[in-house]
Amino acid sequence: MMIVKPLMRGFISLTSHPVGCEKNVVNQIEYTKKKGLVSGPKKVLVIGASTGFGLASRIVSAFGSNASTIGVFFEKAPAEGKTASPGWYNSAAFQKEAAKAGLYAKSINGDAFSDEIKKKTIDLIKSDLGKVDLVVYSLASPVRTHPKTGVTHRSVLKPIGQVFTDKTVDFHTGKVTTVSIEPCVGDDIENTVAVMGGEDWQMWMEALLEADALSDNAMTVAYSYIGPQLTEAVYRRGTIGKAKDHLEATAFKISDLLKGVSGKAYVSVNKALVTQASSAIPVIPLYISLLYKIMKAEGIHEGCIEQIDRLYRERLYTNESVPTDDKGRIRIDDWEMREDIQARIVELWKQAETENLSEIGDLEGYKSDFFNLFGFGFENVNYADEVNEMVAIDNLVE
Repeated sequence: MMIVKPLMRGFISLTSHPVGCEKNVVNQIEYTKKKGLVSGPKKVLVIGASTGFGLASRIVSAFGSNASTIGVFFEKAPAEGKTASPGWYNSAAFQKEAAKAGLYAKSINGDAFSDEIKKKTIDLIKSDLGKVDLVVYSLASPVRTHPKTGVTHRSVLKPIGQVFTDKTVDFHTGKVTTVSIEPCVGDDIENTVAVMGGEDWQMWMEALLEADALSDNAMTVAYSYIGPQLTEAVYRRGTIGKAKDHLEATAFKISDLLKGVSGKAYVSVNKALVTQASSAIPVIPLYISLLYKIMKAEGIHEGCIEQIDRLYRERLYTNESVPTDDKGRIRIDDWEMREDIQARIVELWKQAETENLSEIGDLEGYKSDFFNLFGFGFENVNYADEVNEMVAIDNLVE
């Protein structure tokens, strides 16, 4: 038992709160249940199932569609006196709530890039579910060891060709400053594409197909981001943008692979949200704080669970064909990218400085969402109480 407080190092917390993380998961489940059932998938594999959009996808599948789910993730277990990673506690809470609801749910903790975890996952599908009808690919790792070459690739977030300079904010202090990011060098682009592009997604789908673990009309979806012109040089036109281009191109290759089971692959472009990854990207916290302020005022703000619930209900599982843009992508970032929303952000961006950001932006909302990621800042959780850090994940397949 221990009292758990946030222990910050840069843009992450080294601690996470087991009770707060459980509260976060339960809140998302309650939202989904209130929305009612969707005519969605019934047997679902979520790769990257413990946080963010992956966790929300597992919740909407299970509690919005009564689906059996298998979740794959790579999280740090707790040790005496040391908390687990938030994704560990999130997954423990999900498994607990799924069991209460009588839903099939099992989890695998390990490197999803590896052949070993792919095999273990497919063996579990074959023994327990037979086949799956939805595969969600939501990995967000900065590092990948290639299963065939053994080479370890590390992604970088850098502009291409020239130095990028613009405003940013330290969301802990609210101080607005100017930041410069040097352009990529050497094999930065290739390494970033190897980690965050579509190769591993395709490897998963090839392995599932070869094992006859995909249902007829099976669907797979991966998540991407485009963002505004403000962040374009460092994001969509930078190294990560090259990886996202590769991911989106891979969807067409996978769709070709799945023709034999009448399956289809999609990339869903989602909105900007507070994540551990986005918090470390210069410029993005300032953009998100302005975006949140405007979208909340308009009544169209969404978090992960609202985004994925809408994706299932209004895009993936309607009686009509899945709507896509001219590049074949699902656009669930449509509200963020509305012309009026973006025009207002551009104006506020020019004005943004340390002294006025608390008025023109939603820095408090940003900070709240950030601490929520680690289980902190929830109502009805007494953070002065001792809690049991040694939480186990039920139905964790060893």
